[in-house]
Amino acid sequence: MIVMLPKTIFTSIILFVIAGLLEIGGGYLVWLWLRNDFSWMLGALGGFVLFLYGVVPTFQKTHFHRIYAAYGGVFIVMSVFWGWFIDGVVPDIYEIIGATIAVIGILIIFYIPRKGEKI
Repeated sequence: MIVMLPKTIFTSIILFVIAGLLEIGGGYLVWLWLRNDFSWMLGALGGFVLFLYGVVPTFQKTHFHRIYAAYGGVFIVMSVFWGWFIDGVVPDIYEIIGATIAVIGILIIFYIPRKGEKI
């Protein structure tokens, strides 16, 4: 059985957080442009930030499908926090339960070692 090293886990978590901030932040800038009538330049900046989000996952050390499946869970959790800290919307019990389920999914999809794979 192959076990991920703490440094590898820490690096993957940092990459997840960076990608999450870029994806949610870029999407938020586009949202502000289109939904709140901000300048088109904010939308263009959001598009560039979303481009950077597309680059960050390539630094993860596993297969594309596994990275993006786990990122889906990370984005669920980070979106709940974004709504809470940026928009001031306190998560309700169902958002907390859903985010908890997403974290369990992330742990299973991304961090459970697979037989014969090098991490």
